[in-house]
Amino acid sequence: MLFKFKSQAASDLIMLEADARKLLNIMLGDDPAKGILQVHTLPQAIQALERAVALDVAERRERAEKLAASPEAQDDEPALPSPVNLSQRAAPMLNLLKRSLSEESDVVWGV
Repeated sequence: MLFKFKSQAASDLIMLEADARKLLNIMLGDDPAKGILQVHTLPQAIQALERAVALDVAERRERAEKLAASPEAQDDEPALPSPVNLSQRAAPMLNLLKRSLSEESDVVWGV
């Protein structure tokens, strides 16, 4: 299933379901198949997404430093995270949200 995010401020953003649901969970705390982010809620959504991206970057850096410092720890580490990090997945959504905020336009999906 695909999610299509729409705003009058920018072109449509189409994402795979798993990625869209992950971002919606970060921004809203749940992942509804249909919904709307009204202009007044966009700053909180942007802030939540940026916080999650910063946390993901810090965790990846910490994991890489730990593995570099102790090669034998690689056996104890769980499977490596996805090669595509959260900042790459979130960048198009952040662009859409910021542009929608600047042009005072809601973001809708699933309608």
